[in-house]
Amino acid sequence: MKNLTLFLLIISYGGFAQPKVDYSKSAIEASKSWIDIDYAGDGIIGHKLDIFLPKEGKAPFPVVITIYGSAWFSNSSKSTCFNDGLGQTLLKNGFAVVSINHRSSRDAIWPAQIHDVKAAIRFIRGNASVFSLDTSFLGATGFSSGGHLSTMAGVTSGLKTTTINNLPIDLEGNVGKFTSESSHVDAIVDWFGPSDFLLMDACGSSFSHNDSKSPESTLIGGAIQENKEKVALANPISYVSKNTPPFLIFHGTKDPLVPHCESEKLYEKLQKEGVKSELVIIEGGGHGPGVMIDKYYTQMIEFFKSKMKK
Repeated sequence: MKNLTLFLLIISYGGFAQPKVDYSKSAIEASKSWIDIDYAGDGIIGHKLDIFLPKEGKAPFPVVITIYGSAWFSNSSKSTCFNDGLGQTLLKNGFAVVSINHRSSRDAIWPAQIHDVKAAIRFIRGNASVFSLDTSFLGATGFSSGGHLSTMAGVTSGLKTTTINNLPIDLEGNVGKFTSESSHVDAIVDWFGPSDFLLMDACGSSFSHNDSKSPESTLIGGAIQENKEKVALANPISYVSKNTPPFLIFHGTKDPLVPHCESEKLYEKLQKEGVKSELVIIEGGGHGPGVMIDKYYTQMIEFFKSKMKK
């Protein structure tokens, strides 16, 4: 029973359930689309992306990359970024949407996932003219574990390698054929992504993140409390600096899976380093429900547009 409960929590961790499905929100209205593009050139499903262009506006279009939540367990859930209106809202407001897959934690442990995200960004820059994309503005957004990866793309923007707690880490990787392109991102919208894994149980959660089979432990290749140095390599707070691009963060107070202290800790570090950032704590918001709604989508659009003008 314990394992079943954990499994159900993990499933909801990445793909939160709505009690009533509004299928109209999952419609994709685009002028042109490309599906299952292999951004790494190796044929694996974790290296596919989709591109959608707005129906209105003049090409080339500014770009927002979307990253799904799955507790890092899925390598093929890029389409879920359209399930609750996130992707379609971006399209309706003139942004090209690039929805990406990445390798799961069962395919490869950290930092493979951020290598994939950056490979997808480099691919988009290397092929911008082919797909009518204006990569002079390139934002990223994601929810849950996708929020973590979007955040990591932001805080490590321009940082290829570093050392934390005497452990070296390659943050860029060499996935794909466009390694000479930049993986820089201009702005990040993080929807309730985890940051400091070591604090999640202490802050309150409906299951044990310290468990050796938890999503976080699986991601770094061992129980998190027994591998604190490795955990630091996957903690976006470790990389925040004055060069970090602007952030907008959303988190609900009733999130049962990723406690809102995770976003508060990230925000504290962003503020300390002088990064332009805003944290929206949503009273009663859950792990998606009450948070990923039109009101906050509008705020996301306003944020991206304000950063695009600059």
